[in-house]
Amino acid sequence: MRVSRTLDPMDEDFLRLDNQICFSLHAATRAFNGVYRGALKELGLTYPQYLVMLVLWEHGELPVKGIGERLRLDSGTLSPLLKRLEAAGYVERRRSAEDERSVTVRLTSDGTALREKALGVPRRIAAATGLDLAELGELRERLHVLAARLDGVDPDDVAAACG
Repeated sequence: MRVSRTLDPMDEDFLRLDNQICFSLHAATRAFNGVYRGALKELGLTYPQYLVMLVLWEHGELPVKGIGERLRLDSGTLSPLLKRLEAAGYVERRRSAEDERSVTVRLTSDGTALREKALGVPRRIAAATGLDLAELGELRERLHVLAARLDGVDPDDVAAACG
């Protein structure tokens, strides 16, 4: 037999959409994606493609698995991105001679040259936020801490606590 309980007014407030941190992050992400779409238009890149290029500009040749780990993307999501970047002439994919299952990705000369065109993107994005560099750094750090904490949570523990 299920016992109905009266909701505390505070509980009701917790269920308001505007009070959900996940929705605030979702809305900010959608807004960022729109701003990035405009900033990346001249480069001919989508935001996810830009992230792949950032990783390669920073780290050079990497296995697909390494790119996926840095971007938190699985190979099913990453493979189509890499295929489109390869078709655009920005990257090359190669099977490892040592391990046929491993594919490495490296920049082409066009991919390396694209970096110069992309240098202004972070400044345009920063300006669009209306935040100064210290505020952006603080926000980024808090989001890193939040992600690390959430990575340490077992989803089954959360489900059990709610049940």
